[in-house]
Amino acid sequence: MRATMMLAEYAQVADGKLFISGAGWSTCAPGPAPCSVAAIFHVPWQESNKKISFSLRLIDEDGRPVTQPGAQDGLPVQVNGQFEARRPATITPGMEINVPMSFNVVLHLDPTTRYSWVLDVDGHSDDSWRLSFETRSLAQAAPGVRG
Repeated sequence: MRATMMLAEYAQVADGKLFISGAGWSTCAPGPAPCSVAAIFHVPWQESNKKISFSLRLIDEDGRPVTQPGAQDGLPVQVNGQFEARRPATITPGMEINVPMSFNVVLHLDPTTRYSWVLDVDGHSDDSWRLSFETRSLAQAAPGVRG
């Protein structure tokens, strides 16, 4: 199993395609910030037509789960789910099947802190399934600016 992941301001899946806006950043302002993890799961032929479980979680630079204020106070920022890559009748046997997904959230982030989104698939992780980013200091933060 392979996964391609990217940070964006917004992403959505429509008609089996991933539409991404404001992508490719690794630094953002502290405070409320839109964050999307755009992902494509590249499912090998032999793993298609089976349930695949995943977990996407946000951790801080010390590896601790990140929590957010509000109705979910104290709960870690995490998405758990399952999907099944179905083999279309028209696909050549042996081909990978791509499954696009997007996860959108507004994060309330501390200044000058490093964070990472970490993906686990069926209980396994890979170094390439990690998206790290950091927030600027309050002095560097300018409204509406990413960089």
